[in-house]
Amino acid sequence: MSDPPKYLLDANVFIQSARGYYAFDLAPAFWQALIDHASKGQLLSIDRVREEIEQGKDELTKWVSDNFQHWFASTDEDDVLQAYGAVMKWAQTETQYSDAAKAEFADTNNADAWLVAYALARRCVIVTLEQPDPNVRRKIPIPNAGHAFGTPCLDSFAMLRALGVRLG
Repeated sequence: MSDPPKYLLDANVFIQSARGYYAFDLAPAFWQALIDHASKGQLLSIDRVREEIEQGKDELTKWVSDNFQHWFASTDEDDVLQAYGAVMKWAQTETQYSDAAKAEFADTNNADAWLVAYALARRCVIVTLEQPDPNVRRKIPIPNAGHAFGTPCLDSFAMLRALGVRLG
């Protein structure tokens, strides 16, 4: 029997949820579910996502600092760094994407490639609101990169269903 998947959250799951359909005042159960499942070892994110969130200096930044700080894993681990090298090599050799898309993906302040690398190294399922796009040139979507490495990606609704979360 294999272990259940570990879900790795992209910044957009936090940011778009806080600004929209799971706003803190409307859906506190969503945020509690993240804490509960993270504490069970079922979901996490990475340090570079935390850094993106902290740029907002808003209610989400405070929530992360107060409630989720322990579940941002370091990307400064040998296996993750090795996977990051493979992800960068793949991105730079893909002819589909523009040079600007490759440069943005390679920017070390951009968490996207780091998410793919962490998921690849640690066998996680990436949770992102980005959609795969086989024809895009201007950006390297996380699901496209994940697919290239056999790393599954799904959205937050699918993750919540898989975890059996019921809000309300």
